[in-house]
Amino acid sequence: MNLIEDKLNIIRKAIEDKKGFDIEVLDIKKISSIADYFVIASGNSTSQVLSIVDEIEYKMTSNGYETIAGKEGYSSAKWIILDYDDVVVHIFKKEDREYYNLERLWKEYENILK
Repeated sequence: MNLIEDKLNIIRKAIEDKKGFDIEVLDIKKISSIADYFVIASGNSTSQVLSIVDEIEYKMTSNGYETIAGKEGYSSAKWIILDYDDVVVHIFKKEDREYYNLERLWKEYENILK
């Protein structure tokens, strides 16, 4: 398993452990210089969104991925972004994910979980 696959597996497992849903892993490396992958998932409430993000950070740190390039949206807990350089994680409150429809903006992506 390579470094990126390891990161993706840790992140996905952390989301699943906190009952996050509608998980998508988008391969965007051919169409964007922002990152290689986007991970997008939803939670039903702001407390669940915070719990998911906290679990991702805990598991990433526990597995040696302590460096995070950026973190946005934690105070509102409607859309939180965690930037792990080659993997950017988007955790949404369900209604906000439906509103912003990030997948529509990245329609050229390949969802590697499907």
